[in-house]
Amino acid sequence: MPHFILEHSTNIEPKDLAVDELFNKLHCAAVDTGLFELAGIRSRAHPCEHFRVADGSPNYAFVHLATKVGRGRTQDELAQAAQQFFKVLSEHYDQQSSSRGLALSFEMTELPDQLKFNKNTVRNFMS
Repeated sequence: MPHFILEHSTNIEPKDLAVDELFNKLHCAAVDTGLFELAGIRSRAHPCEHFRVADGSPNYAFVHLATKVGRGRTQDELAQAAQQFFKVLSEHYDQQSSSRGLALSFEMTELPDQLKFNKNTVRNFMS
Protein backbone atom coordinates (compact mmCIF):
# COMPACT_ATOMS: atom_id res chain seq x y z
CA MET A 1 0.00 0.00 0.00
CA PRO A 2 -0.88 2.82 -0.56
CA HIS A 3 -3.57 2.57 -3.18
CA PHE A 4 -4.15 5.81 -5.09
CA ILE A 5 -7.66 6.13 -6.55
CA LEU A 6 -8.18 9.12 -8.80
CA GLU A 7 -11.65 10.33 -9.75
CA HIS A 8 -11.90 13.13 -12.28
CA SER A 9 -14.38 14.92 -14.46
CA THR A 10 -14.19 14.01 -18.14
CA ASN A 11 -13.98 17.64 -19.25
CA ILE A 12 -10.21 17.65 -18.65
CA GLU A 13 -8.21 16.78 -21.74
CA PRO A 14 -6.13 13.59 -21.33
CA LYS A 15 -2.91 15.50 -22.02
CA ASP A 16 -3.80 17.95 -19.24
CA LEU A 17 -4.87 15.19 -16.88
CA ALA A 18 -1.58 13.32 -17.50
CA VAL A 19 -2.59 10.38 -15.31
CA ASP A 20 0.47 8.22 -16.02
CA GLU A 21 2.80 11.07 -15.12
CA LEU A 22 0.83 11.81 -11.94
CA PHE A 23 0.89 8.16 -10.88
CA ASN A 24 4.65 8.00 -11.45
CA LYS A 25 5.12 11.08 -9.24
CA LEU A 26 2.86 9.64 -6.53
CA HIS A 27 4.63 6.26 -6.55
CA CYS A 28 8.01 8.00 -6.23
CA ALA A 29 6.69 10.21 -3.42
CA ALA A 30 5.32 7.18 -1.56
CA VAL A 31 8.64 5.34 -1.78
CA ASP A 32 10.53 8.51 -0.79
CA THR A 33 8.58 8.68 2.48
CA GLY A 34 10.32 5.47 3.56
CA LEU A 35 6.94 4.16 4.73
CA PHE A 36 5.82 2.18 1.69
CA GLU A 37 7.28 -0.56 -0.53
CA LEU A 38 7.10 -0.03 -4.29
CA ALA A 39 5.67 -3.53 -4.84
CA GLY A 40 2.62 -2.73 -2.75
CA ILE A 41 1.70 0.58 -4.38
CA ARG A 42 -1.24 0.59 -6.81
CA SER A 43 -2.96 3.35 -8.74
CA ARG A 44 -6.11 3.58 -10.78
CA ALA A 45 -8.23 6.31 -12.31
CA HIS A 46 -11.97 6.57 -12.74
CA PRO A 47 -13.33 9.17 -15.15
CA CYS A 48 -16.70 10.60 -14.12
CA GLU A 49 -18.82 11.29 -17.15
CA HIS A 50 -21.79 12.52 -15.15
CA PHE A 51 -20.83 15.31 -12.77
CA ARG A 52 -21.68 18.84 -11.74
CA VAL A 53 -19.30 21.37 -10.23
CA ALA A 54 -20.74 24.48 -8.53
CA ASP A 55 -23.29 26.13 -10.84
CA GLY A 56 -22.76 23.56 -13.59
CA SER A 57 -20.51 25.63 -15.85
CA PRO A 58 -18.94 23.28 -18.42
CA ASN A 59 -15.57 24.96 -17.75
CA TYR A 60 -15.44 23.78 -14.14
CA ALA A 61 -13.70 20.49 -13.46
CA PHE A 62 -12.72 18.33 -10.51
CA VAL A 63 -9.97 15.94 -9.50
CA HIS A 64 -10.23 13.90 -6.30
CA LEU A 65 -7.48 11.63 -5.02
CA ALA A 66 -8.43 9.03 -2.41
CA THR A 67 -5.50 7.24 -0.82
CA LYS A 68 -5.94 4.04 1.17
CA VAL A 69 -3.16 2.82 3.43
CA GLY A 70 -2.77 -0.15 5.72
CA ARG A 71 -2.28 0.18 9.46
CA GLY A 72 1.06 0.36 11.19
CA ARG A 73 2.20 3.97 10.86
CA THR A 74 2.08 6.79 13.38
CA GLN A 75 -0.27 9.74 12.95
CA ASP A 76 2.75 11.99 12.33
CA GLU A 77 4.01 9.66 9.60
CA LEU A 78 0.58 9.55 7.98
CA ALA A 79 0.23 13.34 8.18
CA GLN A 80 3.62 13.88 6.54
CA ALA A 81 2.83 11.38 3.78
CA ALA A 82 -0.60 12.94 3.20
CA GLN A 83 0.91 16.42 2.94
CA GLN A 84 3.48 15.14 0.44
CA PHE A 85 0.84 13.39 -1.69
CA PHE A 86 -1.37 16.50 -1.75
CA LYS A 87 1.65 18.62 -2.69
CA VAL A 88 2.35 16.29 -5.65
CA LEU A 89 -1.30 16.43 -6.69
CA SER A 90 -1.51 20.22 -6.36
CA GLU A 91 1.71 20.89 -8.24
CA HIS A 92 0.74 18.46 -10.98
CA TYR A 93 -2.48 20.42 -11.60
CA ASP A 94 -1.11 23.94 -11.07
CA GLN A 95 -1.57 24.78 -14.76
CA GLN A 96 -5.18 23.56 -14.73
CA SER A 97 -5.91 25.45 -11.50
CA SER A 98 -4.67 28.70 -12.96
CA SER A 99 -6.50 28.38 -16.28
CA ARG A 100 -9.96 27.17 -15.21
CA GLY A 101 -12.18 26.49 -12.21
CA LEU A 102 -10.75 23.28 -10.76
CA ALA A 103 -11.97 21.66 -7.55
CA LEU A 104 -9.01 19.66 -6.26
CA SER A 105 -9.44 17.38 -3.25
CA PHE A 106 -7.55 14.68 -1.37
CA GLU A 107 -8.25 12.22 1.42
CA MET A 108 -6.23 9.50 3.10
CA THR A 109 -7.93 6.60 4.83
CA GLU A 110 -6.28 4.02 7.03
CA LEU A 111 -7.90 0.62 6.49
CA PRO A 112 -8.89 -1.57 9.43
CA ASP A 113 -6.93 -4.80 9.83
CA GLN A 114 -9.82 -7.09 10.66
CA LEU A 115 -11.46 -7.04 7.22
CA LYS A 116 -8.47 -6.46 4.97
CA PHE A 117 -7.09 -9.30 2.89
CA ASN A 118 -4.55 -9.27 0.11
CA LYS A 119 -2.27 -11.54 -1.87
CA ASN A 120 0.57 -9.91 -3.78
CA THR A 121 3.13 -11.81 -5.82
CA VAL A 122 4.49 -8.71 -7.58
CA ARG A 123 7.63 -8.83 -5.40
CA ASN A 124 8.44 -12.25 -6.85
CA PHE A 125 8.69 -10.76 -10.33
CA MET A 126 10.39 -7.44 -9.65
CA SER A 127 14.01 -7.14 -10.64
